[in-house]
Amino acid sequence: MSEQDNPRREFLRKTLTLIPVVTVASAGFGSAVMAQPSAPLTTATPPPPAPASNVVYEPTYFTAEEWAFIKAAVARLIPADDMGPGALEAGAAEYIDRQMNTPYASGALWFMQGPFVADAPKEMGWQSKLVPKDICRLGIAACDAWCKADKGKTFAELSTPEQDLALKQLEADKATFESVPASMFFNVLLQNTKEGFFCDPIHGGNKGLVGWTLVGFPGARADFMDWVERNEQYPFPAVSIRGERA
Repeated sequence: MSEQDNPRREFLRKTLTLIPVVTVASAGFGSAVMAQPSAPLTTATPPPPAPASNVVYEPTYFTAEEWAFIKAAVARLIPADDMGPGALEAGAAEYIDRQMNTPYASGALWFMQGPFVADAPKEMGWQSKLVPKDICRLGIAACDAWCKADKGKTFAELSTPEQDLALKQLEADKATFESVPASMFFNVLLQNTKEGFFCDPIHGGNKGLVGWTLVGFPGARADFMDWVERNEQYPFPAVSIRGERA
């Protein structure tokens, strides 16, 4: 089957190339600072271990309304289809909630003094006085208010086509939010969703290793470099840090 016949697989393959392999194996974008290092850079308490798969996850950061938004949004950003489960089924919402209680989400490891230059190159670092957890909270509230004003419903209550259209408008900055730029909120949400789909399951996402299986990533195996130059499909299943296998 050609790549044109598999737009979801091709999209995820391309997005995966934007995330360093070492980072994907551990946690995803920002996880080099999110995960607890061997020599802690801060005194912040690391996130708790991901709960067992048969336990219903209860959010610790998001309110019930915010949680409904997050679950609805990740379900549309990487939807389930005939290729397999999507971000919601993979636990991306749980990953995002757990991430909101880390030093990464509070900007604890960043230089957070102005001036902030919106159009500065990425190499110049974070260019907003808002940190990820504030962007998420303010963005969710603003998006729900915007959806209510337009459709009389929150984002989570919209139909699937309406949710897709709303996300496209956020991405294009066609929605005007006073608290946070719509496109900034969308970009953080999309990035976090991809992280939750491709992270090691120890961080709450990529349940069943569905993200790694979809793109053929071997996971946290000790050694697979002898296969890199073979131009062959890697024959062994993905393995997580805790030893789970696809």
